[in-house]
Amino acid sequence: MHLPPDDRTLSPFTGFTRAHWEAAADALLAAVAPYATPDQALYHLPGGRPSRSGRLSDGLEGYARTLLLAAFRRDEDVLARYADGLAAGTAGVWPRVEDRGQPLVEAASVALALRLTRPLLWDRLDDAVRQRAAAWLADALTAEPWPCNWELFPVTVGGFLAEAGHEPDAARAAVDRGLERIEKWYLGGGWYTDGDGRKFDYYNGWALHLYPVLHAWLDGDAPLLDRYAGRLEAHLADYARLFGGDGAPLHQGRSLTYRFATAAPLFLGALTGRTPLAPGETRRLASGALRYFLDRGATDEHGVLTLGWHGPDETVLQEYSGPGSPYWASKGFLGLLLPADHPVWTAPEEAGPSGREDAVTAISQPNWLLQSTRSDGLVRLHNHGSEDVRYDPHYTRLAYSTATRPTPSYDNSVFVGGDPGRTGIEPLGTGDGWAASRHTAGGGARVTSVVLAHGAVEVRTHVVSRAAPGTEVRVTGWSADGEGLRAELLPVLGLSDALTGTTGEGDTLFVVLARLTADPDPAPLAASVTVQPHGNGELTVRFAGGPALRVHPGDGTVRNNSVAPPRAAEAESPA
Repeated sequence: MHLPPDDRTLSPFTGFTRAHWEAAADALLAAVAPYATPDQALYHLPGGRPSRSGRLSDGLEGYARTLLLAAFRRDEDVLARYADGLAAGTAGVWPRVEDRGQPLVEAASVALALRLTRPLLWDRLDDAVRQRAAAWLADALTAEPWPCNWELFPVTVGGFLAEAGHEPDAARAAVDRGLERIEKWYLGGGWYTDGDGRKFDYYNGWALHLYPVLHAWLDGDAPLLDRYAGRLEAHLADYARLFGGDGAPLHQGRSLTYRFATAAPLFLGALTGRTPLAPGETRRLASGALRYFLDRGATDEHGVLTLGWHGPDETVLQEYSGPGSPYWASKGFLGLLLPADHPVWTAPEEAGPSGREDAVTAISQPNWLLQSTRSDGLVRLHNHGSEDVRYDPHYTRLAYSTATRPTPSYDNSVFVGGDPGRTGIEPLGTGDGWAASRHTAGGGARVTSVVLAHGAVEVRTHVVSRAAPGTEVRVTGWSADGEGLRAELLPVLGLSDALTGTTGEGDTLFVVLARLTADPDPAPLAASVTVQPHGNGELTVRFAGGPALRVHPGDGTVRNNSVAPPRAAEAESPA
């Protein structure tokens, strides 16, 4: 991909400016053009397995998701190509939108693109094409979605059709129905669970916030926009902490092949004026994510996005992932809706949270603890509240980071009787420097886990209950498979040097020290924290230069004994 030279004056951290985003969009659109069918209605992209939906649906997916990129880019010549595809696709080429079918997802991308570019595309179509397209989209108004972020696809289609005057009553009903359904999943503080249960991941940003906020913004509905953009603003305060110093998003959750779609909510906050982030910080985080993937082989030799993370990687895929799936990454280009003179494009880049200071941040809704270190730019997520057993291992591990991946090894797990499973996660709370949860493992055993963190150092406690005496327990930590990474795991209580132990009568406590770092010469882990057991089942944990905490591992409660004065924040060094 040919991009302009870095601009290290305006963008000292990433070198990227608006011109880089425009050039990247142009290159991605040019790369997919040869894979369109002669009528431009389907894009049969290379290098990937077919999804469960089949080749025809995959071809529609390739069209719809790259159309969304063209809509953000607003290139009239490219949009003319997609206009031809719309005319052919709605003349019987595209599969119908039906209950819980993949075309429902793609209908939302088509509708959003048409709404964003109405004077450039929709208004220039022949009336017969508009009627066919509206009729094809209208099936989305009554199609039953899966009970998750899919509820917002009829909302997005309905918003466009109501504006276009096609079945306006049904369109508005679909909008109202979908927005009402997602309300029960909003837990406050800017966080949704993606359907019933406790499924927290990037779908918060690139779906559950994106679609309602864009709908309200495009509709000009000020009260509705205030509600949803206010939630987005609250979410961004936490979301900004999910990016490492090298631009990497946290490697957690499903659909990770969407890559730099993680930039979408950052730009959306700027678009609506509801963001806690400075303009230069918004661009630094978004451009950092784009550059992270482009520099690490996200596109193949033809410039096409692959199914994977850096390059092709089946471990981040789901059964619905097809060759066109990675182009939900198009959402990351939403920033091109901001005019060239917007402060997001003109202000100098500013450091993101991971580049400003060492921080341990509790997020109560998902029951997460975020741990970041300025010196190496790593962000670590301690997961004590998110679960989706359909997509293990990207939900069920105890910890994730911006520099590691949870496969193929069973990292950050507790094996009980040889079983590393973690189901029925029950959040027990978060606080200043800690998080706790309880889960089921090993054929019915219960494991109560607490993590305490300071700097790059962690103390992890696990109390195993309801297991037969003599059951083997093994604890794993970080899997450092990246260059320059160092992973450490030291036994403290209940475990041998091989990090294995056995349960006794009743509850059994196991304690380890852990650290993931890219610092070349860290202080010895054993000297960085002390753990003192007490006869009442409690522990005192003292971090060198940091807090002292009193822990009751059996019930997952923590209280501060004392807290050292915080260190002054330091500026991030450009990378």
